Formats: sequence, C-alpha cells, structure tokens
Amino acid sequence: MSKKLKQLTIGQSDFRNIIEDDRYYIDKTLIIKEILDNSADVLLIPRPRRFGKTLNLTTLRYFFETTYPNKRIKKNNRKLFKGLKIEKEPEFKTHQGLYPVIFLSFKSIKQLNFKDTLESIKRLITEEFRRHKYLLESKYLEKEEKEDFKNIIKEKANAKIYANSLKFLSKLLYQYHKKKIILLIDEYDTPIHTAYAEKYYFEMISFMKSFLGDGLKDNNYIKKGIITGILRIAKESIFSGLNNLGVYSILKSEYSDFFGLTELETKEILRYYDLEDKYLEVSNWYNGYLFGNRVIYNPWSILNYINSKDKLLEPYWINTSSNDIIKELIINSKAEVHQKIESLIKGENIEEILIENTVFEEIEKNETALWSFLVFSGYLKARFKKKEHNKMIYDLSIPNMEVEYLYDIIISRWIEEKFNNTNLNNLLKALLTGDIENFEMFLQDFVVSMLSFYDTNKKDPERVYQAFVLGLLVNLQGKYEIKSNRESGYGRYDIIIIPKDNNKKGVIIEFKKILTFKEETKDMALESALKQIKEKNYSKELIDRGVNDIIKLGIVFDGKRVWLKEG
Repeated sequence: MSKKLKQLTIGQSDFRNIIEDDRYYIDKTLIIKEILDNSADVLLIPRPRRFGKTLNLTTLRYFFETTYPNKRIKKNNRKLFKGLKIEKEPEFKTHQGLYPVIFLSFKSIKQLNFKDTLESIKRLITEEFRRHKYLLESKYLEKEEKEDFKNIIKEKANAKIYANSLKFLSKLLYQYHKKKIILLIDEYDTPIHTAYAEKYYFEMISFMKSFLGDGLKDNNYIKKGIITGILRIAKESIFSGLNNLGVYSILKSEYSDFFGLTELETKEILRYYDLEDKYLEVSNWYNGYLFGNRVIYNPWSILNYINSKDKLLEPYWINTSSNDIIKELIINSKAEVHQKIESLIKGENIEEILIENTVFEEIEKNETALWSFLVFSGYLKARFKKKEHNKMIYDLSIPNMEVEYLYDIIISRWIEEKFNNTNLNNLLKALLTGDIENFEMFLQDFVVSMLSFYDTNKKDPERVYQAFVLGLLVNLQGKYEIKSNRESGYGRYDIIIIPKDNNKKGVIIEFKKILTFKEETKDMALESALKQIKEKNYSKELIDRGVNDIIKLGIVFDGKRVWLKEG
C-alpha cells in the first residue's frame, strides 16, 4: 500500500494553517532562537520575493503572541510547535506566548496612485487596531487617546494620527500587558516598488518615513522588531536615527538558512515525493542563489514543480511577477550594461561593486545601483571576491536556468524593438505562408545581426537557437499560441505554432546542431530533424486541435550559419 503524502504548501503562508492542515512543512523555527539571540532591537531582513518571508513572520507571530484575555488560544498556539526544533530549546519555555504582537503586511499594497495606496494603508492599520480593540478598556488611556483610537477604528482619523499610529499602538499594548511588544512588518517596500513604477515615489517615501522611521525611532516599547522586504530603501533614510537596527541582506551569513531551501531540504522534499532522481535537473533550474556563503534553492519554483501534474521544469518564480521594472531598466540602460548582460547570458561572470542601500532614482543612472538591485531582487547571484579601497567587489552571474529564461525574454524584446519591423513582419509572413526560402533568408540575416547576445558555443546550443527564435515569434501572440518543450505524440517538440483559426497553417520546428565529430553534414542533420518530427508524431497536438495544414520544419545550424528544410 502506497504511503499517503502530505499536501504541499503553495500560496499558503500562514504558519497556523499549514500546521493544522498537516501540510508538508520545512522546519525553520530555529529562526526564533537566532532572533532572540541577536543584540539588535530591530532587524531588517531583505530577501527576494517568494522565498518564505511571510511564512517566517507568521511563525514568529504565533510563537510570541499572548492572546490575553483569551488564555485558551494561548495554549493552542503552543501546540502548533509540538515536535518542531524550537520546542527543544530553552527559549520555548521562557518566551512562547508572552508578548503582545503588532503584525502588518504590506504585500498587497499595490495601488496605481498615492491616494488609493494611502487609503489601503490606513485600512491595514485600522484592521490591526480593531484586532486590539480590547485596549479601549484600559485604564491607562487618556480621553484624547481613546478618541484617536476610536477614530482609527472608524477610519475617520486624520493622516497625522495614522502616521503616528505605530508608536501609539506600541505604547498602549505595553501599558496594558506590562510587556514590551514584538513588531512584525512584512514586505514593507512593496508599496515603494509600485510607487516607483507608477510615478508617485516621493509621496510614498515621505509617508513611510513618518510611519516607519518615526514609529521605530526611540520606540522603547519594542522588545524585537522584524521587518522584511526585498530591498533596504535608502532615500531620505527611512531608517535614519535607529541606533539599534541590524540589517541582514543576502550578502551576509546571518539567517541564510531560514529563507529558501537549502540543498539538504531540497533533497529531502524530492525524496519524500519520490522525485530524488530528478535532483540534478531541478538543481540546474532552481538553485544557484547565494545567501552569505550558503547555496539556496528557489522554494516557490520547486514546490510548483513537484505539484505539477506533468513534472514540468518551467519558470514558475519568474512568472509570478510582470518583471516590468527589470525589463525596462535593462533595455533602457547604457551600452556598457548591454555588453555586460551579453557576457552574463554567455555564462560568464562580471565583476561589480555592490551597495546595500537602494535609491530607486539612482538605479536608472548608476551602474552600481542597478547591479545591486538585480542581486537583491534575485535576478543575479553574487559571490564575494575582494575588498578594494573600502568597496566590496563581487563576481556576478545568472543563478540558474529559470532566471536565464527571463534574460532570454528581455533580449528577445530588445531584438523586436531594435530590428526593422518590416523585416520582422516579412520573416513571420514567410514562415506562416510556407515560403521557406524567404524565411531562411530573413532568419539568416537576423542571426548574423543579433545573435551576439547569445553564445552559440554553449553546451546546449540548440536551446540557444530555440530561445532566439522564440523571441522572434513574440509578435504572433494573440492570433497564434506559441509553445516549446512540451510533450506531443511520443516526445517533446522544440517549438510549435498553433493558429487560433484552424484554417491557417500550423508550424512544427525542430532544431539540430551539426555533429561534426560524427562527420555529419548539414543535409544529414536536416533529415534527422525531419525524421524526429515524423517518428515522434509531433503533429498530434495540432491535429487534435483541428489544424491539418501543418508545416514541418527542420532548422540546422553551425555557429551563425543556418539551414532549413521542410518535410
């Protein structure tokens, strides 16, 4: 009888729900001990998106929070940690369930203008005050304080009261519980990212400086404050004046094990779901991050891979965001940056200075700010190389195949914008009408002009050409469905073009490199490509869709020389 496997945790970041639903949980509870052992009162821990920040903060919340006056719930919270690593530590008895908690998550604050963003933040603050509504019974509240509290609950308070609300609530909780508070703020910089993209950055920074900066500065009611986000935002120093702030970015070793998956955790989860034989493939696609000196795997992509019915290696993490900021920054950057991106795509390292403080408006003008932004956002890997004139210098590289996929898309868009649209339209028209002679001519021109962004001497040059041609086919989306590396018949095709109008032609493309060590000629390679299309029955998906007019195309290459043959 096969074992019953636990459900995976995808899109669920609440610790209580995961434990109570008995889902697969990777025990990160020792982060509690490390935070308590840290001498800093407030810790800023930036990590890329989807690397477990919210789950860790909810874990901290259920560990620390006193649920007074409801002591029964306090006992239930203790049960959540039964059998987990923190239960064996002395900190469990001395700190569990003893502190009032303020918990705020900014992860959903992504409005398109400042007015709506401010309203959403006010609503977030209001909800936290409502959670602590019992404080209105406190004998310590002055008459004016009670009025301010009620106005916040009713969403009638003025902006000044909301800006001061963090310190205000901290004080009231301390007075009531006679305990310093635990402050948990998740994804604090999400509204700042959106504000930068939507052009209301300065208004957003001004509010956050008042709310967070003033709320944390000289706030003697805080036992521990833990703030997560992607970046350390430095504009006008949101965190200026905080004497006891510890910042632990991915360049530092502290907390490196607690976000993302370690190699051991990755192997364990693959073994649990009977996928240990897929480790090398999974590793190539989703590892490669460095937090401190620790190699870290992308948890979101690995969980989605395991959960996928067909066990497809796809860019799950990349596809959870529009990545528009990244695309615009790279495409609109200087020629020197373009050359370095070209080197990165070829699998080479580049040597750059990194800075931990991010000023958004400098990213467009300052190379160091751009590379730092790409590293901290998870789009590049940084390995420390040397210190020179008090500057930290790192070797940067693309971490894995998933992120490489994004750079391929960016360069493809670059190709589309940079190349003559008439030539591109002619190329696509020739392909879709079956004019293979002209398609070959146009494709050869594109390859000679633009393929310097790709390294055709990689270990897998077929994938290089495949990514390049996929970039050229972007304009077909809408009237055609473009697919790659999917199963059809008895194998996986390279590219298939499916018309939404069944009366139009469909296209199957198979790429081959000339195997010179086998004394293979281009004609032999072309025949091999067409034979594979036929024998593997790649036409099946098109035929199943009702498309019967099918162009079967073999594309053979050797460096920058390209040959085509229709089957």
